[in-house]
Parts: sequence; structure tokens; C-alpha cells
Amino acid sequence: MSETILITGAAGQLGQRIIHHLLETEKVPAANIIAATRDIAKLGDLAAKGVATRRADFDDAASLEAAFKGVDRLLIISTDALAVPGQRLKQHKAAVDAAAKAGVKHIAYTSMPSPDKSLVTFAPDHLGTENAIKATGIPYTIIRNAWYMDNYLHGMPHNLQSGSWYTATGEGKVSNISREDCARAIAAALASKTTESATYTVTGAESLNASQIAATVTDATGKPLNAVSVTDEQLGQGMRGAGLPDFVADMLVSADANIRAGNFDLVTDDYEKLTGRQSETLKDFLVAHKTALIA
Repeated sequence: MSETILITGAAGQLGQRIIHHLLETEKVPAANIIAATRDIAKLGDLAAKGVATRRADFDDAASLEAAFKGVDRLLIISTDALAVPGQRLKQHKAAVDAAAKAGVKHIAYTSMPSPDKSLVTFAPDHLGTENAIKATGIPYTIIRNAWYMDNYLHGMPHNLQSGSWYTATGEGKVSNISREDCARAIAAALASKTTESATYTVTGAESLNASQIAATVTDATGKPLNAVSVTDEQLGQGMRGAGLPDFVADMLVSADANIRAGNFDLVTDDYEKLTGRQSETLKDFLVAHKTALIA
């Protein structure tokens, strides 16, 4: 009998691409996939493909338990509730508890590299969720996604206009991976039908410092970019001055500090293990998104 796979956050960018790869890459029948989100009106395109849709609100425990009924394999995509400290972990624990009550047979979760030692402000959310999943005794697959290449698409266009990228990463290195590759790896894990518990850290194949990243951006776009080293305090002040909310500025500063500390400097072959493919390089990603970068 085929397994039923439910994906939370199915209307989000990662959720949509995971379901795409379940359908198109892993050839999972649409009848075996359930897309869940707070507002199912956003899932019309998936419903048209034969994917079942269910309402799942992380702030409504009853909706979660109802959504997870009859599900064999559940993917909990971490929520974006970062503005209020503790809210995201509370949401995740509610989902884990609902999964246990609903009789889910396997829980998958999108985490981050080394949450036990990470300096990133939201690392405790991931570590707490991982521990909550393990405490259920239900077999699990934890996918720790490296820092997205896609994150560069937010600030880098502005940086390219000025020619300067202010960063507090120092000489620290980071192994980036694209959101698309993460989605492909997660889909492969979900479709594997494994009954074993496992933790994967999905990274790119190279780890680069800010100067190397800036050089890659220049190579991909043809526009000069210089990495300018600043302190955490200077970076935070600049971000607040640009209008970013405090919690976003604090998160981005903490990410730079985590890179500087060496906690994002890791390269694994887990992506290849899961997919049988090589991950996209930063250069290829930037070339593919050149239009957005130089807009």
C-alpha cells in the first residue's frame, strides 16, 4: 500500500517546490500527497493536479491533529514566526504533539546546520523542535538545510549598485545551497519510504568566505563588488538605518557572527546521497539569477 505524505507550509516557496519534485522528480502519485496550509484557497493549483488539500494552522492545535489524521509521513516545514521570541518553537511543538496524537508513522523536519552550537537567533527553535520530535519515539528524518543562496537575492542587488557589500563575517566561510536543491533533497527523503531515523545536513559542494563570494558575484554579473568588513554593531546599525525591523537585523547580524565563528563552514555529501546528483554551484545560481541581481 502506498504511503500518504503530508507537507505543511505547502503554499510557501519551499513547500511548493518540494511538492513539485515529489510529483515530477520522484513520481509520487498526486493521490498520495496532501498539501496543508493555513489558507487552502492558496492551494488551488495543486488541487487541480489531484493533490489533496487540508487546513493546518500552527496556532490552532485542533486543526493540526485533524489535518494529520491518516498520514503516514509528515513533513513539518519550519514556520516564519520569528518576530515574537518563542512563538515558532511553540508552533512546532504543537505540530509534533498533533502528529503523535494522530498516529503519524514518520516525521520529517526542516532544520539548520549544527543548531546546538549555532549563534543564529532562531537556532534554539530548531534544536528544540528536533528534540521534541526525538522525544516522541516516532522515526524521523531531519534535514538541516545550509544557508540559502537565494538569500543573496535580497541585499545583493543594492550592494552591486554601490559596489560595496558590508559584512561582519570576517574570514569565516559558508557553504551555500539553493532552495531548489533543498526541495529536491527533501522530496527524495520523503519518497524513500525509509523506516529508519536519520539526520542529514544538506550543503553545497564548496565553502567560501566573503571575498570569494564577492568575486563570484562579480564574475557572474560583470559588475564589481568589494566585501567590506564591519563589526556586528556597525552592521546592525546599517540595517536598522535601512528600515529593517529589529528582529530581522538581529537575525542577519547573528548569521554573520555564526559564519565568522566557523559554524556554517561545513561541506557534506548528503545532498548527493539523497538525490544522486551534484548540487548547483554558487556561480551557476548567480548566473541564472543575473537579471534579478542587476535590476
